[in-house]
Amino acid sequence: MKKNNKRFSGISKLPNGNTSNKVVPGCIVLEGGAFRGLYTSGVLDALMQFEINMQCTVGTSAGALNGFNYVAGQIGRSARINLGYRHDSRYVGLEAFKNNKGIIGFDFLMKGTQYFDPLNMPRFMNPTRDFIAVCTNCKTGRPEYFSKNKTQDIFKAVQASATMPYVSKMVEIEDGLYLDGGCSDKIAYQWALDHDFEKIIVVRTRQREYRKGETNPLVQKMTKRLYAGYPALEKKLESMNSDYNKQCDELARLENEGRIFTIAPSKPVNVSRVEGDVDKLANLYYMGYLDGLNQIQRIKEYLEID
Repeated sequence: MKKNNKRFSGISKLPNGNTSNKVVPGCIVLEGGAFRGLYTSGVLDALMQFEINMQCTVGTSAGALNGFNYVAGQIGRSARINLGYRHDSRYVGLEAFKNNKGIIGFDFLMKGTQYFDPLNMPRFMNPTRDFIAVCTNCKTGRPEYFSKNKTQDIFKAVQASATMPYVSKMVEIEDGLYLDGGCSDKIAYQWALDHDFEKIIVVRTRQREYRKGETNPLVQKMTKRLYAGYPALEKKLESMNSDYNKQCDELARLENEGRIFTIAPSKPVNVSRVEGDVDKLANLYYMGYLDGLNQIQRIKEYLEID
């Protein structure tokens, strides 16, 4: 396939179907990363094929977008949409910006896709499994965690969770303004620990050794200009990279202690946040899928299931 083709040519060959109704005790935590989330899509499809449907799913940003498809039990749905519609302006482009005042067209993603690849809403809303979207409160700069079993509009929370700062309008939820959960909690493993889950799986979108550099001075200036009226958010954005590196170090310690099971890319990820090359995105998806399949036995041993 030519590099600039609009759709991935192998969509019809992607894994598909529905997982079983089996629920596995524990929590799965999904890192964000915009279109690097194709890695997570692959991992989750592999888990669903082996009936590893965790009791609770916590997703930040792209992790939240992947998470609701996982809770709905629909193998391949996330990949089909991202690899098939990445270049549809309703999803990413001028029409998306016109309709949603941001880089991603959530109206298309949440509603438009229902016409050709509908989400299994009864299964998603089944209370036997919980789903948490991580958002950043723009007033406090702190993360907030919206549960589908408690929130009036969980899809508005998903939208806020994946609404990138700098290039998107804040999202209003229950009289508050919110942005990307990654601003304040990129990998929400601490939420899972605080809620006493004994088994926690974390799906990363960067390899284990990856760490962020210092914040670009131009980004710092942009932060001060755009969010001067939100000092707590401004402060959180300025410390975002160092906070993320601390999370990575803590995750490594928890993984070494056997407290958390981490699935991370087996190779360096060379996909940008808004990657347009669908072949690269497909390769990332299959890396996640194969990484997931290759660790199924170890995951089952960790979860103590057959």
